[in-house]
This record gives sequence, C-alpha cells and structure tokens, in this order.
Amino acid sequence: MSPTPRQGSSRSGARHRLKLRIHSAAGTAHSRYLRKHVLAAHAILDPALKDLSIALVADVQMSQLHESYLGVTGPTDVLTFELDEDDEGHITSGEVVICIDEARRQALQRGSTPAEELLLYALHGMLHLSGFDDRTPVGYRRMHRKEDEILTQLGIGPVFAGKPRRRSPARSEVD
Repeated sequence: MSPTPRQGSSRSGARHRLKLRIHSAAGTAHSRYLRKHVLAAHAILDPALKDLSIALVADVQMSQLHESYLGVTGPTDVLTFELDEDDEGHITSGEVVICIDEARRQALQRGSTPAEELLLYALHGMLHLSGFDDRTPVGYRRMHRKEDEILTQLGIGPVFAGKPRRRSPARSEVD
C-alpha cells in the first residue's frame, strides 16, 4: 500500500538528483523523449526518489507480470514496484514497467501520441512512488489532476483528461 502524498515535506525544496535507467526490449524509439521529460517531471515533483528504472515491455511480458504480481489476466498499461525507502519511509528507489503496446492502443483512442502515453505512464508510476494512490475516487481524481498539471508544466498539456478522446465511454481508463 502506498503512503499518502507528502505535502510540505521536511525536505523544503531540496532537489534530489535522479539516477534514471530506461530499458526497452520493444525498441528505443522513445527513450530520449522519456529521459528528458521524466527528469524534468522529477524536478517539478521533487520526490525523495533517487533511483528509477523504467522498463518498456510488450503485451506478452506485461501480461506475465500482471498475472504474477496482481493475479489479473492480460496486459495493463503500467505496473510500479517500490524497491527501497529511507529511514522516514519515503520511497527512494523504484521500477516502473510500461506496456508499449498498450501505449500505442491508447494513443490511437485518446488522440495522443505513443510518446505522450509512455510519459503519462512513467509519470503515473513516479507519482505512485511519491505516495499518490488512485484506488479511491478522491485519490484517483487527485492523481490524474497532478499528472495533467505536471504534463502542462512540461509544455505537453493534459494527456489523461485534457485531450478529446476518440473512444467509447465504456472503455476503462488508465489503471
């Protein structure tokens, strides 16, 4: 269970340098874009997170992980794993696994680009590692507002809620 977001952290604006690794078995076309924007998002968010690994995988690998860790059949967009924390319980290391195939499908349905979707999922994982939780209606709205706020600050604009969607209302949202 993720802790609640830490507002007014005792770190008082102290910037933490992020060691970021991006691994992709599904191609490296978006790695440079992700690196640039994830580092910028980290600077905006300023979490305790010091070490982040992002793995871009295809449907098959994501389906295996989804089944193994959550007992759910089929792929999902993003899975987040907490790896280490500091003495105060702040997550300092984590891994975000992103399904590149799902990003492509959602980009078509949302009218966004695969790169924007991948960034949205990476940011979503980073927010989970920073204490955000989207398992309640209030947490869900709060987390997705924060995603769009950061994406707007990055000059991309809202991806999750802000762009017109070319999809049926019955289709489930991210997560």
